[in-house]
Amino acid sequence: MPELHFAAIGTQWMIDTPQPIDQTLEALISDRVARFDQTYSRFRGDSLITALATDGGTHRFPDDADALFDLYDTLYARTDGAVTPLVGRALERLGYDRDYSLTEHGTVEPAAAWTTEVAREGTTLTTTTPVLIDVGAAGKGYLVDLVGELLHENGIHEFVIDASGDLLVSTREPRRIALEHPFDPSLAIGVAEISRGSICASGSNRRVWGNGRHHILDGRTGEPTRDVIATWAIAETALVADGLATALFFTAPERLAESFDFQWVRMFASGLADRSPGLQGELFS
Repeated sequence: MPELHFAAIGTQWMIDTPQPIDQTLEALISDRVARFDQTYSRFRGDSLITALATDGGTHRFPDDADALFDLYDTLYARTDGAVTPLVGRALERLGYDRDYSLTEHGTVEPAAAWTTEVAREGTTLTTTTPVLIDVGAAGKGYLVDLVGELLHENGIHEFVIDASGDLLVSTREPRRIALEHPFDPSLAIGVAEISRGSICASGSNRRVWGNGRHHILDGRTGEPTRDVIATWAIAETALVADGLATALFFTAPERLAESFDFQWVRMFASGLADRSPGLQGELFS
């Protein structure tokens, strides 16, 4: 299958399709990625996120942002505040800042409360003080879905989008997806099979610096999580799968299952792993 490769939102992407993606569709994808970055990047000075962090006040996000913020509302509730888009300041203080200094500065503190510091009316956010939003827990999956919608709208209904571990699959035959071992990228701890839907992975080994610092933070403490080191979630959309892959670091899958239909795998710091009973695939012993 022809492949389109490009860099977006700080990572490498690949789109695998039966037929080549023409220049018109490639331009549409590039424009959609650029508009996403213009809205949600906390690493650029002209983004909507940066305006909210600088001035506070009221800002309207794109109409399709409803699904993203609705997901955060639910994950915030299901994880008792551990998963929150307000971890941006904590990430900055730990060194995962606009300059990628990877040097801690300032005091690490719990994130501001998403339910009280931000008033949301649809896609309009209002804050009384500046807050720094980071949508890293689900934003990449959200963009994967948006790119998938563009493919469908332009007559491409069979494809695999791979955004460095966040996959959206639309194929006739199931794809076998290796679950990368977090201690050794040349190994897999198992495989999952999927033909329609998304599988997203998250690992505390992906961005590591300093004394065991990484990018998966508990909003209740502002500190990186420790017990779970890698997760995989399978759901209908990449937005939901990406968000759930983050939430699995902080809460029991059974609690998330009260709001979502999904399959999952978790690996702990001890090296042990567990999986959902209905997983389409297997874990290796």
